Amino acid sequence: MEKIKVGVIGCGGICRGTYMKNMMHKFSVIEVVGCADLIDSRAQYIAEKYGVKKMTNEEIYNDPEIQVVVNLTYPESHFEVSSQAMKHGKHVYCEKMMAPTFEEAKELARLAEENDVSFTTAPDTFLGAWEQSARKYLDDGIIGKPVTIHAQCTSHYEPESPFFDTAPKHFFFPLHYGGGFPFDLGGYYIHQMINMFGSIKRVTGFGGNLNPKRQYTNPKHPKYKEEFIVDTPTTLLAALEFENGVLGTFHITSDSSSTHQFVVTGTDGVLNLGDPNSFSSAISVKRRGAAPEHEKIVPGATPKSNDAAPIVGEDDNQVLGEACPAQEVQLPILHGYSSSSRGIGLADMCYALKNGRRPRCHYDIGLHAIEVIHGIQESCKSGKIYEMTTRCPRPKAIRTSALSLTGQEATLDD
Repeated sequence: MEKIKVGVIGCGGICRGTYMKNMMHKFSVIEVVGCADLIDSRAQYIAEKYGVKKMTNEEIYNDPEIQVVVNLTYPESHFEVSSQAMKHGKHVYCEKMMAPTFEEAKELARLAEENDVSFTTAPDTFLGAWEQSARKYLDDGIIGKPVTIHAQCTSHYEPESPFFDTAPKHFFFPLHYGGGFPFDLGGYYIHQMINMFGSIKRVTGFGGNLNPKRQYTNPKHPKYKEEFIVDTPTTLLAALEFENGVLGTFHITSDSSSTHQFVVTGTDGVLNLGDPNSFSSAISVKRRGAAPEHEKIVPGATPKSNDAAPIVGEDDNQVLGEACPAQEVQLPILHGYSSSSRGIGLADMCYALKNGRRPRCHYDIGLHAIEVIHGIQESCKSGKIYEMTTRCPRPKAIRTSALSLTGQEATLDD
């Protein structure tokens, strides 16, 4: 197969832990040429472990063989790296989110168009197994017409480690500019909601940065009891109105205990979704007739009818018994990529470049997601409903498959 050559900028935890392994071994369409990092030892480690060339950012930008720059830096560096890559004519895949602010995100979108390059962004988990299966079930009408969606993810982010921010390896970006919980985890929920229902028309909300002044709380920390400032939103509670009429709530906070809920209600049932930060989650449906009892046929016996009408009263109006109460069952997963598959968005982008089609992780989805968070924050400040200015089409669905682990990639070659 003709591979797409990529250069990686940013060799930190997400690169070491997942991306390099998947780019090197999971996706046949990707060929990693080199890697770069401002911390030389990180780039050296990746180069030696995976047998790629250690390079500088400029060398990656100027290498004529490299077609795609994979931006795995911290959020504060996303704008600089992505913009420089595009100005050098490189296509860009950027780890979540595409920029710390809506204004920077809009400028990156402009640069992509100006330089005629493809620009895609994480999170790409909405291309995963349960996420694509949930979309198909919804599109096929398993719960009738969708009415509402509720997304809730809460956690507790505090500087409790004795190593909190003491060295680059312990840098906790979700409590720094551009890396707050609404960006860090919220993006997964927003991208999956867009995957299922498309663009959001308007938003309103409450919250923001509820506790900007914090202390290092571990006695073993060298800055124990010293204050520091959290410069990012940590708690948002919002209402969303989608273009297609679905209404939603979005509850995201790193200031409380851990919870998770992701539920779609419809005219005929309820779809319980998984964790959009994961490729493998169970999904279930609750609706009438979801798990009907099957009669065991005994030879010689007269089968009972499973199609009996409800028992009614003498006036034929009052229903005394419900023939088919609501039942909940777990649904089979119909798509591939149920294992850890970060980088699937990059692989899809590479096939899009080869086949001349639109990538599924197109930047307009990431831009729309950034504006959702921006709009909620603006509503928090103004007390008014925020009208969205960006739109994005639903990404093309991935076809169902029962292919082997290595064969699943064929579903992206469309």
